[in-house]
Amino acid sequence: MQQLPKRLLSVDVLRAVTMFFMIFVNDVGEVKGLPVWVDHAKKWQDALGFADIIFPGFLVIVGLSLPFAINNRVKKGESNKQIITYILTRAAALLIMGLFHVNMETYSATAILPKAVWALTITIAFFLIWLDYPATIAKLTRYSLITLGVVLLLAMAVVYKGGDDEIPHGMRPSWWGILGIIGWAYLVCAMVYYLAKGNLSTLIICWAVLVIINIIFHTLVSKGRLWVISDGASAALVMSGVIVSKIYSRLVELGKTQRIWAIFTAIGAGLIVAGLIIRPYTQGISKIRSTPAWVFICAGIAILVFEILVYLVDMRGKKDLFSWIRPAGTSTLTCYLMPYFQVYLLQLFHVEYPAFLTIGIVGILRSFATAFILIWLVGLMEKKHLRLTI
Repeated sequence: MQQLPKRLLSVDVLRAVTMFFMIFVNDVGEVKGLPVWVDHAKKWQDALGFADIIFPGFLVIVGLSLPFAINNRVKKGESNKQIITYILTRAAALLIMGLFHVNMETYSATAILPKAVWALTITIAFFLIWLDYPATIAKLTRYSLITLGVVLLLAMAVVYKGGDDEIPHGMRPSWWGILGIIGWAYLVCAMVYYLAKGNLSTLIICWAVLVIINIIFHTLVSKGRLWVISDGASAALVMSGVIVSKIYSRLVELGKTQRIWAIFTAIGAGLIVAGLIIRPYTQGISKIRSTPAWVFICAGIAILVFEILVYLVDMRGKKDLFSWIRPAGTSTLTCYLMPYFQVYLLQLFHVEYPAFLTIGIVGILRSFATAFILIWLVGLMEKKHLRLTI
């Protein structure tokens, strides 16, 4: 049987597919007459919509790529201080961006700046701070642009006004936003992986502890959450990806890659079955409430899709099938931020879609087109060395 490469191109492809659908589901949510199964399920519902599996899938991908990133740094001979600093700075970047994004939700209509201007300014600042500057740019220019980005962010934090005139407030963490959730989960799992030196047994124990915490918060404890890990759901999803990645690496090292299909199928299907079994006892399936059944089922789905892509991309070499969305896998953070330019530029200039583009199948096709166009633009930006990295 063909030996699998130690760098999985399938992870990049899975990341690209997931980011494409993340842009799509965020855009399609405003379409009228949308089929129920496409959108997010409501908070009180025991249900799983297509949109509900995208974010957890991305968390699993974070876990899949995490061991490769850390192991590469270890092989380069980086010190403990360098690797831990790398982990902390990546997590901090995600938390900072998440903090600003979540405060958009409560932005006051009476703030000094219109919401669109504030949102566009912080997005530009993100690019200035975390742009992957090419080596051809002088250090003075690079540091000047980064400093400008930091100044812009601090200025936006100062002028921010949330709430209403009766109860105004400044910036506050709230639920940290999508990027913040990824940041906390990454921080926990990356530190555990590095400190445990990738020991598979330790990783499995950590995953089990996170799952148990998640179950407790949806059975015995109804209020409150833990600092950093919240109810354990997001970190459990990331850790499931870490474990699968580690199992893959172990099979490659032992020359037993033929077992990957049975093992991954058993893990993926087993998690889905486990989720269905515990569903009646742990508040059903709900993304918004991050219930254990949602964690198990979505992790299982992500692992099975990953297995299919390992076969198609790494075994059969079919990566060109996904070339049309490749930038979403290589410039993922850039892709994630691009819709903020789209949405708030339209809002700033008071541009609205014609009614026929916001209804039914035409609206859905518009959202598909939007996702594709934004990723295509990111591809053009890559050629100009305009991509973010953290």
